[in-house]
Amino acid sequence: MNIILLGPPGAGKGTQAEFIKAHYPILHISTGDMFREAVSHQTAMGIEAKKFMDAGQLVPDDVTIGVVEERLSQPDCSSGFLLDGFPRTIPQAEALDQVLAKMGKKVDMALEITVPDAILIERMTGRVSCGDCKAVYNTKFSPPAKTGICDKCGGALVQRSDDKEETVKNRLKVYGEQTQPLLNYYEKTGKLKSLDGNRDPQAVFKDVQDLLGKC
Repeated sequence: MNIILLGPPGAGKGTQAEFIKAHYPILHISTGDMFREAVSHQTAMGIEAKKFMDAGQLVPDDVTIGVVEERLSQPDCSSGFLLDGFPRTIPQAEALDQVLAKMGKKVDMALEITVPDAILIERMTGRVSCGDCKAVYNTKFSPPAKTGICDKCGGALVQRSDDKEETVKNRLKVYGEQTQPLLNYYEKTGKLKSLDGNRDPQAVFKDVQDLLGKC
């Protein structure tokens, strides 16, 4: 199974990715991990990507695709992959299809986790983490026993700048604008499957299992 994982920030993609990894013999690959690995191993594309990253520039599509191709051609992807954070645009999706076709593979499913923006804003603006042990809490859904204090180590809890309300709203707006064409792309091919992520994570995963059983 070769799966693309889609969904806005805060939708629970990370949680579902962990469940999928634990139940299926497929590799979870995030864009960030892929770039770090390529740079660390000094692959041809990793060296090229590092030039742009060191200059503080966006890595262009052709280099990004090269990094993806290097990663997906490795033996540990032979049983399938769960690609998280890529593609983000239609040109990237088209290039991914071409890369996979060369390998005799294809995307089997684009799995989208949907959650209303109002809920996502509640989830993300409530997130706080410990500055010492990095434990994460949510002031609304999973608060610490004592406000502002980490249950585990007693460290001070802080809110990340990208979890502030205005930043969250902007992130969701950008996601919607960038991703809608991509959703349309996979919908036209019949590969898009959308799940309601505004539920208990285990209930969401039950639906994921039902879908993956049909791959």
